[in-house]
Amino acid sequence: MSDSFFALGPDGALRAVEAAGLAPTGHVTPLTCLENRVYDVRLEEGGGTDHVVVKFYRPGRWSRQAVLEEHRFLADLREAEVPVCAPLGGATTLGEQEGLLYAIWPRTGGRSPDELPEAALPILGRLLARIHAVGAAGAAPHRPRLDAATRVHEPLAALVAGGFLPPACARRYAAAAEEVARLYEERSHGVPVHRIHGDCHRGNLLERDGTWFFLDFDDFGTGPAVQDVWMLLPGRDAEALAQRARLLDAYRELRDFDDAWLDLVEPLRALRFVWYAGWIARRWSDPVFPDAFPHFGTEEYWERETRDLEEQAARIGSGAGAGPATAGAAAAEGGEGALTNEDYFWDL
Repeated sequence: MSDSFFALGPDGALRAVEAAGLAPTGHVTPLTCLENRVYDVRLEEGGGTDHVVVKFYRPGRWSRQAVLEEHRFLADLREAEVPVCAPLGGATTLGEQEGLLYAIWPRTGGRSPDELPEAALPILGRLLARIHAVGAAGAAPHRPRLDAATRVHEPLAALVAGGFLPPACARRYAAAAEEVARLYEERSHGVPVHRIHGDCHRGNLLERDGTWFFLDFDDFGTGPAVQDVWMLLPGRDAEALAQRARLLDAYRELRDFDDAWLDLVEPLRALRFVWYAGWIARRWSDPVFPDAFPHFGTEEYWERETRDLEEQAARIGSGAGAGPATAGAAAAEGGEGALTNEDYFWDL
């Protein structure tokens, strides 16, 4: 299946669209996506839509049941009139071709914001509350739970098993990772969890004619509501914190949000440091990853990652919040310290 995935091309996308009873023109455009393989396919006129998007899921990452839980969550949100992009197909949203699972989606037009305008904050706050209300009304037993095991212990094990950590900093990195895992477990005790977007950054938002759409629930799972909040507004400076407060004011119009949950923001940021490095390591056999991340695995890279993780652990332990970001924190915010391209850190 991995060979089929790596060799997948426009012909596979056309076959998938034809199998769904649609009439492609033959015009296919690959879309940038490291985790999956995604294609924009133009359709013949008269079918009700000009384009569809075909998404082939990376083999071995999700089971059929897990993908269907993603689709079910999107169906629940659409039924609740939350503006999301949901797969086509009605009762049958998941196809299979040469062992690869795929889904066909309507192409959603709009603009992805560089920054969130002030006027959008109350709108997004209420929409996020509605997403979480729907999320809390159902379960996703086949999707991952956002916790220390999935975000630190498992990726750390992949890094160690693959020999990615150099001897010069392997012990320090592992110790810092275990410390942030401990701190997260300590602070998350008693915090409610439910279905969340999981990867709710600005790149997964589109605005069109005043309407905001939430995209790409590929990383959705069970976790605390604050995960979606901090990723939407990841900054630490005074302006970012004021924006977060305005968003949460609107959120609370529809759903409770305890300020104590904000204590998880920095631990969640630290968990993403480790999870992200582990994600690259687990994908290293995919030919596109060494090209996308040429510095991954170098001693300079790991020295910086280790230092940033240690500083983040110290920040959490001291209770520090807003303030100048370290290089690693900047990477987690998609800024100066991102590996090669800030879009990769966020939109996997």
